[in-house]
Amino acid sequence: MVLKLDKVNRGPHLPTLVASSLSREIAQGRLAPGAQLPTEASLAQTFGVSRNVVREAVARLRSEGRVWSQQGRGAFVSDAPPPAVLTIDHEGLHEAANFRSLFELRGILEVEAAALAALRRSRHDLDKMRDAHESMADVPYGSIAWLNADLDVHRMIAAATENVYMVQFLGFVAERVRDSILASGNKRSSDDVAQVTMGEHKLILDAIEKRDAKAAQAAMRAHLDGAARRVGALAPDAGLTPAHSDLTPPRLANPKRATRKTQLAGASK
Repeated sequence: MVLKLDKVNRGPHLPTLVASSLSREIAQGRLAPGAQLPTEASLAQTFGVSRNVVREAVARLRSEGRVWSQQGRGAFVSDAPPPAVLTIDHEGLHEAANFRSLFELRGILEVEAAALAALRRSRHDLDKMRDAHESMADVPYGSIAWLNADLDVHRMIAAATENVYMVQFLGFVAERVRDSILASGNKRSSDDVAQVTMGEHKLILDAIEKRDAKAAQAAMRAHLDGAARRVGALAPDAGLTPAHSDLTPPRLANPKRATRKTQLAGASK
């Protein structure tokens, strides 16, 4: 059976594109269960990428349970991907409706994560959030470094929920959002937008520091709505999640109070 593989566009998301293309071949049966993947050298030549890119793409497929490797022989298609593996096809996110749906899912999860973080965060959590937030001021807006620092802020908020599944799901969804932004080439440089984003983060972290779950929810909701508009995933008059008044989870018993005020970089507009 002939594989339908083409060269991929250049960019920092190359491993994602290669993994997505191979996943499609597996899903459509052109790479059947038990079939051996072409060699790294062959795939690198076919896609027009380096062998390191191919190696990273195959590692991603292996982590998703789609392929398995045997030293000295190569990579093989798994008999059946584990049903618990969560995957989001990169190519499908080129469709506006799918990209918006991904942002909508992120909004549902992260609004609740902000509330939990406000109730459960420690001083160490606050320091980690602050460090990630401040690192955004040191890199150009829209760059890969900026997107990674932005993602780190959200990772630290998720970590403060003390919910391992929240961390895993939010990390997975946020990574796919980042990959799609990179793939779209939406990396416009704007000091004004950078300050708006930093300001939105500051409001979220201020609410988390004060253990104000409802304020943290509202600030996160506003931030994600703004972020979705900035990358074209949301219309100007639309919102990702409704502003319910009953979303705040029960307060944990006797939460510790922070004694040091967190200083955060950036000014809100």
